Amino acid sequence: MNIGLSQFPGEAPALRARKPLLLTRPDMNYLEPHLFQYSDTQGTRSFREEIAKFLTDYARAAKALNPEHITVMNGCCAVFATLSIVLCDPGDGYLIPAPYYGGINSKTWLYGGIQPVHVPLSSEVTDEEGHPFQLTVEKLEAALQSAKKQGIRVRALILINPHNPLGDIYPAQLLKECLEFAHRYELHVIMDEIYMLSVYDDTTFTSVLSLDCLPNPERTHFMWGFSKDFGMSGIRVGVLYTRNHEIRKAVNQLAVFHSCPGPVQHVLSQFLRDRDWLDNVFFPTNKKRLKEAQNILVDGLADVGIPVLKSSGGLYVWADFRKFLKSQTFEAELELWQKLLDKKLLISPGKAFYCYEPGWFRLVFSDSVDKIYLCIQRLEQMLHSYAAEPVTNNTSSTADDLCNPEKDASGKPSNTRGKDVSQLKNILVY
Repeated sequence: MNIGLSQFPGEAPALRARKPLLLTRPDMNYLEPHLFQYSDTQGTRSFREEIAKFLTDYARAAKALNPEHITVMNGCCAVFATLSIVLCDPGDGYLIPAPYYGGINSKTWLYGGIQPVHVPLSSEVTDEEGHPFQLTVEKLEAALQSAKKQGIRVRALILINPHNPLGDIYPAQLLKECLEFAHRYELHVIMDEIYMLSVYDDTTFTSVLSLDCLPNPERTHFMWGFSKDFGMSGIRVGVLYTRNHEIRKAVNQLAVFHSCPGPVQHVLSQFLRDRDWLDNVFFPTNKKRLKEAQNILVDGLADVGIPVLKSSGGLYVWADFRKFLKSQTFEAELELWQKLLDKKLLISPGKAFYCYEPGWFRLVFSDSVDKIYLCIQRLEQMLHSYAAEPVTNNTSSTADDLCNPEKDASGKPSNTRGKDVSQLKNILVY
């Protein structure tokens, strides 16, 4: 059972009611001949116009978005890859709070050859921090200064909001402080808001697009896609919005390798136009079901003795399995992860997200209720039997050794990982 992959199995539940209409409505079914020809690599004009209208409304943008500032690519992975080579030189670094979606590493290394500079977040709550894994400007500052001492030139700050894997949502004030920090050091800010509309509870989500006055609009870049909020991970459409003309010009040169088919852009344009269905059916139903599924998983984990980090966004929870580790090491975390796999239960270990503390796992709840209950049942059985096993001697290891990228003789990040990490190489984490 796969509850490690952050997506809807098949399709978003609320999307099912729309599927027949997508296939039979005349405006969906009829394709103009020009859609089968080469199109603008930046994205068709009509599609970019619909995206601009949609994001202006649903991100509560401070002012109407300009379609000319939008570039459409085949997924947000392509956006990360192209931005990395446009914004940075090989060997440069980017700040990113850890834990984080680990797939960013390979995407930014592929074209740009740039490396992550971790901003370690801790589960320990201090007098200055209100909750576990809280990001502060002081932590950004410490990571930046540490990178400078190592001779790493930091060029950008990547923020994921809502966060993956924490499910945390940045308050507006913290978001502004991070933007001010980046402005002081002339850093580009890449805002990944792929889960922007997968927010539930009464939590207020603040998109970077909604801020009235950005410290540096020319260095602030927004990305979003259809994979998570619409349960269309297979459709492969990612969006970049940037006001910087030179960056947009360079990105569009690379977009020729990452363009989306014209018919796909046409269908999604019609999809975004149906505001009545989106507002009255899809989003209310989707958020309701996500919250119900989250409650079932969180309550079930609590019954097993597993606490989770309070969250209000995304398709997953960040769960604390530390008391089930044979020792507080990443080797013990991987041992537990392997035991879960043996019981046909796939969840994502914290190591895959470069967490600095062993024992944290991400569990995805965007699945049927029956499968969530089955997951809890298997988990309880496995942990009960695992707790009865004798403790083995694990070699202690530090987070620095296991979470930081391996480096070759030149000091650059190496594509070769340690033996323990190689066990994760066949697991795609999204």
